[in-house]
Amino acid sequence: MKKNLFLLCSLLLATAAFAQNKSFLDQGYLETSAQADTLVVPDRIYLGILLQESDSKGRVTLEELEQKMAARLKAIGIDLQEQLSVSDLSSDFKKYFMRGQEVLKDKAFELLVYDAAMAGRVLFELEKLGIANVQLNRTEYAGMDALQMALRARAMHKAREQAATMTAAIGQTLGKAVYISDSGSYYPMAGAPRKLEYAVMAADQASYEPIEGEFQKIRVEASVQVKFLLD
Repeated sequence: MKKNLFLLCSLLLATAAFAQNKSFLDQGYLETSAQADTLVVPDRIYLGILLQESDSKGRVTLEELEQKMAARLKAIGIDLQEQLSVSDLSSDFKKYFMRGQEVLKDKAFELLVYDAAMAGRVLFELEKLGIANVQLNRTEYAGMDALQMALRARAMHKAREQAATMTAAIGQTLGKAVYISDSGSYYPMAGAPRKLEYAVMAADQASYEPIEGEFQKIRVEASVQVKFLLD
C-alpha cells in the first residue's frame, strides 16, 4: 500500500512539473542578450627584476647588489615587505653560472607598484645601479570583482530596455523575466612578460623626470541572456 502511494505521489509531482514546463512553452516570450564594457587603468603593476653578479675585476656580489637595490627602493617609498618578493620561492638562486672555480649567482624578484609614474621611477633608480634586466610581468585592476558585478547589472538594464523597445514596436507589453543566463565576464589575461625599455633614462641624468602617461588600459566586459514573458 505504501509503495503504491509513493508511486502515485511521484507520478503527480512529475505531471505537475511537466504541466509547468508546458505552460511556460505555451506562453509567448522574448529572448534578448546584452553586453556592457568599460576600460580601466591597471593599478597593480608587477615588475620582474633579475640581479646578476658581475664577473669583472670590480666584481659586485649578489648580496651587495641586493642591499643597494633594497636601500634605493626604500628611499623612493617602496614598502619592501609588502611590495617586493623573491620570484622563485623554491630556491633563493634562480641559476648558477660556472666560471672556472667561481660561481656567479643571480636572483629574481617581483616588485609591485601602483602606477606608471612609480614604475618609471623604479626603472630610473635601478638603471643608476647598473640593473637593466627589468621586465613587465603583468598588470591587474584591484577592483575587478566589484567592476564585473556592476557591468552585469548594466547589461541586465540594457537587456530590459532592448526588450521593452522591441515589444512596444508590436503593441505588446513586457512581462517578468523567466530566464536569466550570465554569459560571464571577460578581460584579457596578461601575455608573456616583456622587457621594459620605454621609461629607462640615462644613468648619468641628474634627476628623474616623470613621464606623463599610463599603462595600457584593461578592457572588461560582461554579457547576459534574458527571456521575458509577453503580456
